[in-house]
Amino acid sequence: MLAMEIHDKIIEQVSGKIIGKAFETRLLTIALLAQGHAIIEGVPGIAKTLLAKSFANILELEFKRVQLTSDMLPSDITGTFVFNVKEQEFFFRKGPLFSNIVLADEINRGIPKTQSALLEAMQEYQVTVEGQTEKLSQPFMVIATQNPLEMRGTYPLPEAQLDRFMFRIIMGLPDKTEELEVLNTYEKDSERNLEFTTINTDILAARDEIKSNITMSKEIKEYIISIMNATRKETEEINLGASPRASLHLMRACKVNAALDGRDYVTPDDVKLLLFPVLNHRLIVNPDYLLRNTKPSEVFNYSAIKEIIDKAANSVNPPR
Repeated sequence: MLAMEIHDKIIEQVSGKIIGKAFETRLLTIALLAQGHAIIEGVPGIAKTLLAKSFANILELEFKRVQLTSDMLPSDITGTFVFNVKEQEFFFRKGPLFSNIVLADEINRGIPKTQSALLEAMQEYQVTVEGQTEKLSQPFMVIATQNPLEMRGTYPLPEAQLDRFMFRIIMGLPDKTEELEVLNTYEKDSERNLEFTTINTDILAARDEIKSNITMSKEIKEYIISIMNATRKETEEINLGASPRASLHLMRACKVNAALDGRDYVTPDDVKLLLFPVLNHRLIVNPDYLLRNTKPSEVFNYSAIKEIIDKAANSVNPPR
């Protein structure tokens, strides 16, 4: 299967440069093949940007990076009309959004007006500037990064934009063995030679193959819907549950995950594997509950959110 071949080649390339990020790389591959977007979150210095950049460089796709800052305008991302003195007319100069993979680095440093420039592109795969609409080429994917520790000069993403991301990929610190391997790998290679063998693959053909060959039973679809409904019930933990878009994203992601495993059908294990990255940024959790249930040893409340998601999943019996 073409999707499986693409994933194996990407993992082979990334693992030679980035230590211990196989699952995160798999999630990026799933998002690309499922026509989704991903946001990578973690503390500074754990290779968030490096992973996104490496992932894009391996594929023979057009890649653009945008470093978001508080003084950046929407036109810096979408493009704008420029006056041509010689021709005495305006022409549209395309911005970095007009590429296959866009890295929005430190997305929460952009002002809300600039962040909103991504909304139309992520959902409708087009950009509208001064009444003129331009279609984006396919495949198109936004990979965003953000640091949860930063406070000054940051603007949290609104719920509507977070919901457009298929996954929020939580990147944690490496364990002792992985960090030792990092030191050994870059001990003599201080410049970090990041040359990759590009993969000449047809992403669109892989997408079509998944749509045609991977099936999802009615029972699995009902299982997904039941879990989503469990998050929508009024509880002390959740103020607002998952949207229907979350169900759609989970369905597409599960199909791709099945393809990466060489199967032509989706199982409950696919749903369980991808449930946390699909839901962890969509649920609006009661702040008081998070404060009471975040462990003193944790800087962030990821485990508390995971417990909420696991509770919703465990309340539903998986199909046999």
